Amino acid sequence: MSDTPGASSPDGADRAEPERPLRILIGADTFAPNVNGAARFAERLAAGLVERGHEVHVMAPAANRKSGTWREVHEGQEITAHRLYSWRWYPHDWLRFALPWRIKQNSARIIDAVKPDVVHFQSHIIVGRGLSIEAEKRGIRIVGTNHFMPENMLEFTLLPKAWQDWAVGLAWKAAGRTFGRAESVTTPTLKAAQFLEKHTGLEGVHAISCGIDAHKYSPNWEPRTENRILFVGRVTGEKQIDVLLRALTLLPASLDAKVEIVGGGDQLKNLQNLAVELGIADRVTFTGYVTDEQLREAYHRASVLAMPSIAELQSIVTMEAMASALPVVAANAMALPHLVHDGQNGHLFEPSNPQDLADKLRDVLEASPDVYNAMKASSLKFIKAHDITRTLDTFESLYRGERVTDPVTESIPVILPD
Repeated sequence: MSDTPGASSPDGADRAEPERPLRILIGADTFAPNVNGAARFAERLAAGLVERGHEVHVMAPAANRKSGTWREVHEGQEITAHRLYSWRWYPHDWLRFALPWRIKQNSARIIDAVKPDVVHFQSHIIVGRGLSIEAEKRGIRIVGTNHFMPENMLEFTLLPKAWQDWAVGLAWKAAGRTFGRAESVTTPTLKAAQFLEKHTGLEGVHAISCGIDAHKYSPNWEPRTENRILFVGRVTGEKQIDVLLRALTLLPASLDAKVEIVGGGDQLKNLQNLAVELGIADRVTFTGYVTDEQLREAYHRASVLAMPSIAELQSIVTMEAMASALPVVAANAMALPHLVHDGQNGHLFEPSNPQDLADKLRDVLEASPDVYNAMKASSLKFIKAHDITRTLDTFESLYRGERVTDPVTESIPVILPD
């Protein structure tokens, strides 16, 4: 990690004059139009940096069979996209990957064409590995961010169960090698930073929130007319959406609660069948993928966000829900306790326990208007620590080799109502 003497603070208060714009190459194994937390963060980071006057290039797998370099618009900002020839990974419902045996050649070609001041890769798997090797050869500053847990990909590898622990171990060793080339390594939360250090042997990993532009979301203070439980995210095994469906059957009939599941994935058909099996198909809506505007409408319709996932390194969805003033009931696992403060802006439940999830959902849905609105207000207050402006400030400082203070805390103190 950089420890440059006399470095400026992330807010730039002690800089004598404005810094020159940077040329930044972001490398990602998943990028828009993919719908997942890592892709969304990379997209928002790229757009935010362009808006600040930097020249941003993104190197990522092509979203289809068309590869090459062209301009793309993301979050209202133009970036230069270097789309690599990619293959579809058919065990997964949308994943495409750049060819591993060509990644060093492609990385060298793009780095030499772009001549970046800094390379920032978003995972170690393929693109990050190639970029880190070639950037290191050329003496270019490298920043690496980890959004990945090897365990999340096991269901898509087709590996026999007996080999899976071995494969996870290899993946962490590979992560250690790739992130070891970076001057600065980041991950979205302190818990995730500790997790990465434990499994790779790295030290000094920065906890930098993915951040969100909270101004794009708004609260709905209208009185509730129904009890609608919302889940947003990839419809995959590690999200444990089946736990939510089973919890729905345990809620009192008097609540007439409904579940809305926003997102797509390989478990969609299985969950639809489970809803039929449990006798709740008429109370569960599967929307599939939606537009940003439709997503904001879903947050407005909802009474509470349920996040049963056990593998969240941060959860951008949870932050979006909080920016929409939703109470959240989340699994007490990985990084979710960083966002959900039990009894304040929602509740934490025992992972994989439908009864405990149902009990915590019931507490929110049966809350008095005053208590419910206090939970909503707490979500709005807690999300202020994750404003994307702080995230962009911090990454800009890392890109310049400056010392930073991580803009993420283990916990946020209770903020009393005004």
